[in-house]
Amino acid sequence: MASDMSEAIHQLVQDRGISEELVLKTIENTLLAAYKRRFGTADNAVVRFDDDNTKVSIFAKKKIVDGVYDPVSEIDLEEARELDPEAEIGDELLIEIDPKEFDRIAVQSAKQTAHQSIREIQKDSLYSEFKDKVGEIIIGYYQRERNGTIYVDLGKVEGILPRKYQSPREVYRVNDRIKALIVEVTKGPTGLQVVLSRTHTDFVKAIFELEVPEIYDKTVEIHKIVREPGYRTKIAVYSNRDDVDPVGACVGLKGVRIQAIIKELEGEKIDILKYDPDPRRFIKNALSPAEVKDVIILDEAKRQALAIVADSQFSLAIGKTGQNVRLANRLVDWNIDVKTESQYEEMDISSESRRAVSQLFGEEGSYEEEFSRITDLPNVKPEIVEALLENDIEYIEDFLALTEEDLSRIKGISEQDLADLRKIIEENVEIIEEDDEEYGEEMVQEEAQEAVSEEIEEEYQCPECGAKITLDMTSCPNCGIGLSFEYEDQE
Repeated sequence: MASDMSEAIHQLVQDRGISEELVLKTIENTLLAAYKRRFGTADNAVVRFDDDNTKVSIFAKKKIVDGVYDPVSEIDLEEARELDPEAEIGDELLIEIDPKEFDRIAVQSAKQTAHQSIREIQKDSLYSEFKDKVGEIIIGYYQRERNGTIYVDLGKVEGILPRKYQSPREVYRVNDRIKALIVEVTKGPTGLQVVLSRTHTDFVKAIFELEVPEIYDKTVEIHKIVREPGYRTKIAVYSNRDDVDPVGACVGLKGVRIQAIIKELEGEKIDILKYDPDPRRFIKNALSPAEVKDVIILDEAKRQALAIVADSQFSLAIGKTGQNVRLANRLVDWNIDVKTESQYEEMDISSESRRAVSQLFGEEGSYEEEFSRITDLPNVKPEIVEALLENDIEYIEDFLALTEEDLSRIKGISEQDLADLRKIIEENVEIIEEDDEEYGEEMVQEEAQEAVSEEIEEEYQCPECGAKITLDMTSCPNCGIGLSFEYEDQE
């Protein structure tokens, strides 16, 4: 058949992403459809390709008989021997059919079958390809916009970027490059539909994986991302290695990594903070860029906390239209109430604060004063505080939990400094250990036993010689006479 068929097959494979095997199957089905249209059946039709796929032929398989009743499937012996001199009755011959024998209607029907098959194959192939890419970043080019939806040229298919998945600060023009996240792939009556997004938090995560190798290889992991697209994103990260700073890795040398991400998000603000399993530290970090003085857990069961900031930091902690604290709430999954120091003093919740701090310390002890941080204590040298903070020792409970060996490793603090700090804690923070009550009961029992022993050890005189004896003696140590005592227990 067509000598340039091989080139046509190659072009279909390249342009439409269809495998060669499927293209050949489509050609075969097309010829069979034309054969059936011409002869009424395709049961005896055979399609064959040559080795290099440059030619395809269709044959009619006919049985050699002596007297033909069905010319479509049978051939007379005499006619058969003209094609093959060794033919015998009962044998089967493959007789090549010239496609010119097919009428115009048969050819048109075959073409429609071919086009439909190729469309279905292409749709299935592209669906499988893009379905596997859901959650990945893809790059396309702006084509047009209709009713707020942007249509993006993705090469093999056309993607759509709905208005709800567009950042409010982004504006596009024809042929602008668009990087987006594939969020959904469906097959519709009009073809494949690939839905894109630039507002999902997974889009930010994918961008970080592209720009930060430590996140891609899991050295640094993302705990959670919250976002108000176009305005601000907060991302909490942590490191699986002690020698890797998770925040520094995301920022990059001189901020080169974070600047690339901000540029991709069209100037959206990004707060990168360190995740901490301690809710107080995590809440403090989540309210960045504001500096938080203290965090008090008001109700752990209801996940309610109070963040105290300086008066000058209040608007920064709240953020424009409450955006900063709103994102912090979602990031830590706590209900955070932000108050200034002056507002906190007027709240008169010191008893609640003490109770909340006491619960935080658990079995370590119960703190009767408001002090929770070492910086809250009076008369502590700044260099001591700085040295402790460099070793992540911020709270009094952390300091008291350290062993002597741990303390000896802290650089910049002398033994006298440690003694002074312990004395300040003793003077300002009352610690009631839970073991004190048990210890007191034991002491009472021991004193009672000693009193009984003293009473039992009261001195008596031997009735024989007058020597001193005690109740635990069975004979007199002086004269040797046997002793026996009778007495009543006294309550």
